[in-house]
Amino acid sequence: MTASPMTASPKTLADLRPVYVAGIGLHPYQRPSDTPYVRLGLTAVRAALSDAGLRWTDVESAWTGTTSLGMAVSRGMLRHLGATGIRMTQVENASASGSSAFRQACLKVACGLAEVSLALGVDKPLRGGPARTGVPDLVGRHGIPAAHFALLADAYAREHGATREQVAAVAVKNHRNGARNPFAQRRRERSLREVLDEPPIAGTLTRLQCCPIGEGAAAALVVSGDAVERLGLDASRCVRVAASVQRSERLDDTDAELTRVTAAEALDQAGIAPAGLDVVELHDAFAIEELEYAEALGLCGKGEAAALAAAGAFDIGGRCAVSPSGGLLAMGHPIGPTGVGQIAEITRQLRGEAGDRQHPGAAAGLAHMVGLGAVCAVHVLRRPV
Repeated sequence: MTASPMTASPKTLADLRPVYVAGIGLHPYQRPSDTPYVRLGLTAVRAALSDAGLRWTDVESAWTGTTSLGMAVSRGMLRHLGATGIRMTQVENASASGSSAFRQACLKVACGLAEVSLALGVDKPLRGGPARTGVPDLVGRHGIPAAHFALLADAYAREHGATREQVAAVAVKNHRNGARNPFAQRRRERSLREVLDEPPIAGTLTRLQCCPIGEGAAAALVVSGDAVERLGLDASRCVRVAASVQRSERLDDTDAELTRVTAAEALDQAGIAPAGLDVVELHDAFAIEELEYAEALGLCGKGEAAALAAAGAFDIGGRCAVSPSGGLLAMGHPIGPTGVGQIAEITRQLRGEAGDRQHPGAAAGLAHMVGLGAVCAVHVLRRPV
């Protein structure tokens, strides 16, 4: 008997037709400026079209991840490329906005509803003003995100014996990677002493262990296998999206537990063990997050990440290159673009086009973002064969 739609197992990306990232583009992440968001976004889209060898008229749908720009963001940008009747949708999911836009672009193509779909992230920071959700702010400046993660850092240190120096080593690595990235907001190497000598923002977390919130844009063009052939794209540069999973928290979930469950599902969907990952871009808004999420992703055992990070296991050329872009700590966290920017970095790595940030032999990569702890998005990508 055929299962009814209500009882059939839900399909995953692996059950649908293959999808690929054919083009990537970014506007450099930077401090807030007078640059119009339209220029930020168009710079990234045009770079992605050029990278893929596609025309704007080839793109059938667009998903724009943003958090601070208000309504009808896509129309204000994309009209400058030509009025094609493209299907436009805006996506807001906190820090996971760009990741969610990329997931929607993948699903649109995988389901056969489009052959070419654009995932775009663009943002400029919100300057003041009350929250728009109608929920009153009960703590104001007394409850900043850094305080929450400083408490997590203290708890991690007590439970696993991690030192301040080991946690700070995450920031040293990511600032070193960001210094090699022309799109990064922070492009200066920092010594361990420099990281530790900065005034603390909260607890033991110093300024250089906390990500900067700036502005920028990132774009990725998702295509079907049929489109690769029909449009004459370079198949050797089209990176396969092997898995896409997004989950929301349960009542007892921490960010790390939500990450563990989501990543396990994505890796199973892709048929890859954690040890098979060569490159990971994760949500390292604060240095302690890299340690917690590296363990949750299965890159190492519980309590092992601090010593491994300090020993260079997560460096470019190490066991697994974690945040070779510089991560949120150095690449920056403009919020809307961040998740799409991760896809761009992994695509670059799997193509072997990352220059002096290139991790040798990179064949599989994972992108991870958490949105306000409420949602987690994980994507797994594979090198073209």
